[in-house]
Amino acid sequence: MKLSMISSIAIVAALTAQVAQAETLRLLTWGGYAPQEVIDLFEAETGHTVEVTTSNNEEMIAKLRATNGGGFDLAQPSQDRIASAQEEFGIYKPIDMSRVDADLFIPSMLSATADNTTYEGDVFGVPHVWGTSGLVVNTAVASNVTDYTDLCDASVAGQVSYRLKRPTLIGFAYSMGLDPFAAYDDTDAYQDILDEVEAMLTACKPNVKTYWDGGDEIKNLLRSGEVVASMAWDTGGWQLNADNADITFVAPEAGALGWIDTFVLPARGRADDAAYDWINFVMRPEIAAMITNTAGNFTAAVDGDAGVNADLKARYQGSFDQAAIDNIKWYPPVPAGLEALEGATLDRINAAN
Repeated sequence: MKLSMISSIAIVAALTAQVAQAETLRLLTWGGYAPQEVIDLFEAETGHTVEVTTSNNEEMIAKLRATNGGGFDLAQPSQDRIASAQEEFGIYKPIDMSRVDADLFIPSMLSATADNTTYEGDVFGVPHVWGTSGLVVNTAVASNVTDYTDLCDASVAGQVSYRLKRPTLIGFAYSMGLDPFAAYDDTDAYQDILDEVEAMLTACKPNVKTYWDGGDEIKNLLRSGEVVASMAWDTGGWQLNADNADITFVAPEAGALGWIDTFVLPARGRADDAAYDWINFVMRPEIAAMITNTAGNFTAAVDGDAGVNADLKARYQGSFDQAAIDNIKWYPPVPAGLEALEGATLDRINAAN
């Protein structure tokens, strides 16, 4: 009887300790990166609760700037938005790599992200989801669109869309034979490139049906046939291909633009334990596959593709042969102040007649 009572007391004490250690994880992330089924499994296993706010790179940085790195416990900006944002605004805190299960990550991606997110000797990010942006084309009517500048061809006049964001500037620059990433450390040279791209995109405005803002918007435009060629993400092209075999993602001749979305700790986050638990949980292969099947992009998890939908794998292989993979232009860290130049260029393009 006494042993039974002691055991019961021990169980209650353990449960009480677990509850005491449970935290609410305030996650600032992209759509699809925290599926409800994954949240449910995580909460059941750890006792933590998860509150999700979906966002994008610009909004993430703006939200964290406004609160000096507060309001969230874990965020997921792209790896090129970390070192410069930390230098300018001090909105993150270093990753404690001893609390990250490195064996769960593809070594090359873990290493590359560490290099690209290091500031003053500290690592500020680890990789999660990666993918590319390029062209999504209705090949039945716009098969000639194989590079970014083809969006300005007369054959697709009035049936084109892209975002007025920095990937459009970068993609067009490469398609014009320029090398914007090589000019990152030379402000004057980079401005010269922006000026050339500005002239091209201003001249291209009559071809543009609309500048899209969200993924659902551009997918609907392509589905309806109002747009036949667009700059967009690979996952959107593959989702459309599932319903219409003529529409698919095309890796541009100048190279798709590659990105890696990361995990970072906001400077004033309160739930570090829950944040590290989430990182290690979602990088397990079986959980990573669940996220890929929802988000449509692959993760940096070792063996994370093992449980991925076979159709998604086939669409990926249809868009990327080895040459296209080798030609991916991976975003390097953005030097401080560069986005202000890009923003001014985009504003002028938008305002031009």
